[in-house]
Amino acid sequence: MHDQGLLIIILLLATGVILVGVLRFLQLPAVFAYLLTGVILGPHALAVVPDLASTRQLAAFGVVFLMFSIGLEFSLSQFMSMRRLIFGMGAAQVLLTSVIFVGIALIIPLSWKTGVILGGILAMSSTAMVIRALAEKMEMQSRHGRIAVSVLLFQDLAVVPLLILIPALAGSAKELPHDLAMAGLKAVVVLLVLLVIGRPIMRPWFQLIANRKSTELFMLNVLLVTLALAWITEQAGLSLALGAFVAGMLISETAYRYQVEADIAPFRDILLGLFFVTIGMLVDLPAWWANIAWVLIVLLLIVFLKGFLVWGLSRLFGYEPGVALRSAIVLAQAGEFGFVLLALANQYQLLPAHVLQPVLGGMLLSMILAPILVERNGWIARKLVGSYRNHRDQQLTEIRAADLKAHVVLCGYGRVGQSVGRVLEEEAIPFIALDLDPVRVRQAQSAGESIFYGDASRRDVLQAAGIFSARAVVITYANVASSQRVLSIIKELRPELPVVVRAHDDSQLEKLEAAGADEVVPEVNEGALMLASQTLLLIGFPISTVLRRVRRFRQERYQFFRGAFWGGSEPGEDQASARLASIPLGETAFGLRLSLRELNLTSFGVSVVAVRRHGIRGRDPAPDTVLKSGDVLVLFGSPAALTKAELYVLEGNTAQETAVSA
Repeated sequence: MHDQGLLIIILLLATGVILVGVLRFLQLPAVFAYLLTGVILGPHALAVVPDLASTRQLAAFGVVFLMFSIGLEFSLSQFMSMRRLIFGMGAAQVLLTSVIFVGIALIIPLSWKTGVILGGILAMSSTAMVIRALAEKMEMQSRHGRIAVSVLLFQDLAVVPLLILIPALAGSAKELPHDLAMAGLKAVVVLLVLLVIGRPIMRPWFQLIANRKSTELFMLNVLLVTLALAWITEQAGLSLALGAFVAGMLISETAYRYQVEADIAPFRDILLGLFFVTIGMLVDLPAWWANIAWVLIVLLLIVFLKGFLVWGLSRLFGYEPGVALRSAIVLAQAGEFGFVLLALANQYQLLPAHVLQPVLGGMLLSMILAPILVERNGWIARKLVGSYRNHRDQQLTEIRAADLKAHVVLCGYGRVGQSVGRVLEEEAIPFIALDLDPVRVRQAQSAGESIFYGDASRRDVLQAAGIFSARAVVITYANVASSQRVLSIIKELRPELPVVVRAHDDSQLEKLEAAGADEVVPEVNEGALMLASQTLLLIGFPISTVLRRVRRFRQERYQFFRGAFWGGSEPGEDQASARLASIPLGETAFGLRLSLRELNLTSFGVSVVAVRRHGIRGRDPAPDTVLKSGDVLVLFGSPAALTKAELYVLEGNTAQETAVSA
């Protein structure tokens, strides 16, 4: 029996690893892999994994840690700033969905209890999938993104009362009001006791544990707090997940929330994966096929009915049709918490088998369609709503109104972008900043700064920002994929334009340079450099030595820190010191069709730092690189050596001999 149990675990892990790898390659969420694992190995297919109560109990802890993570994200300030959308549109969406499905259930006919449960299950959308997709598309702070996030936040909160409601519905109809009242009263009392007692205790307790400076002790403490509060709420007749949610809320107010979130993630992801495996085990493919019409009906209800509700509410809250449609498309799918509620309803036998399978099938199909719909939401909106294009054109007109020349385009105006903007402003260099946070844009515009609401990954937005007359572009995004999208458009529109890109560390260097970045500035490297320089100063090194060390580091790390491009004079510098020079090669240049090895520029005492071709700079070019018309050679050396090398490259041996004899 022991060997059989180990074999089952190995099969689960092997199937999960293969399917997760395949689906991640196809850019589909890992949740599908877990569901497919359950389908394949479950009792309705290969029957390798038995549907044991112990397995379901272990999988339930995945939901516990998921609710704990949601509690960690519970920010009162965030809720207050978005309260109109969260408690207005979010509440209306969940309530209206429930009411409509109660009506549908009564028409079919099913019991009103089944309708309430189905309404709660199908009102949920996929928080994990939508948030990730919006973040990758840089649409989190767009108007449809804020609507989606607000509705998702309320849906996550609505899970808590639904976790109380479903067990109460399992009782008799006569006792239902009493059961609901008692469940609500116990929930209020337990929550108040935990919050009143827990809030003043949690911070000093975590401080005491953290002072021991033991990673194992800290992790054990997180598990203790989470599971203890979950046990308390379960003993009160409520759910484990509710106690975990409260634990997350309490810890979110301490200074340790981010460390806790990082520590708990492995437990949450593995156990949540197991939970979805158990959901997949419920799938009965023959039953799906026998009820394929109902599966498709449920799918259409999820996508179109929920989408229509979100669209109507968005219009009611004053948003134009295009934004309303994008919000509807983004939220038109089932969600992880829907499966949580479905599993709970199945546990209490509140859903008949002929209802469970079509609902499960429709939910899964909607989540398979979701990545495609979310990715293409803007394209669909522009095709279906003509006025949406007009609204975007109005935004582009506002950007064009700046009408700057020889300026810098800042993509992103967060803390990093604003710091760059301050430097440019002090040097009297005009700039245009593009950002997708409407609050930030409004505040910065009111302060008189040149910032506009716009998505820099859109070709028309960059054109409106004057990309063809700009001197340079600075991309300040922390997300590499977003920076790559912007780079691809810039290199398509104007390949010779210099682009500087922010990165977290050197691991992102090759990706960004391959996408066309002229310089990549890793924050980790610069932070380490500043820490080292300050340390040297504090232990007594002279400032001249520190500055020399800093310069040497940057010369080694950044190719274009090998000296500098000088103007007519550089105060405070040795006029004979090495510097950079760029040499454009015209159609009559002597060096055309010659390789760098054949030119042998090192004989002049200069080194070739880069060759810029079609707007893309190749650092440390190979000796076999053959020069072509339109190339730009970037050389490093003393002024005298650079002069000789330039004459030779442009005019040949005669010029070299003339320069040498002179």
